[in-house]
Amino acid sequence: MDPISLTVSFADGSEETVSCIAADLIAFESRFDLSVVKLEQEIRLTHLFFLAWHSMKRQGKTKDEFEKWAESVAIVSQADEKKSKG
Repeated sequence: MDPISLTVSFADGSEETVSCIAADLIAFESRFDLSVVKLEQEIRLTHLFFLAWHSMKRQGKTKDEFEKWAESVAIVSQADEKKSKG
């Protein structure tokens, strides 16, 4: 499975593209008791937000806990391939 690239759009208008790797996917499965493979069938916004947050926390880009971090986010979406490669 390839890393999952997500774009985080913050309430202040800034954006951050993150890559969710094995550590993020494992944390996701532990938190939600849901296989990452089932994401396409059972996706929820909370799932995308958690993956993006976990990736940012792992990289030291946020120290906030999930709920606090989510207050600063407008939306999380799948990264545009052109943006993530650029």
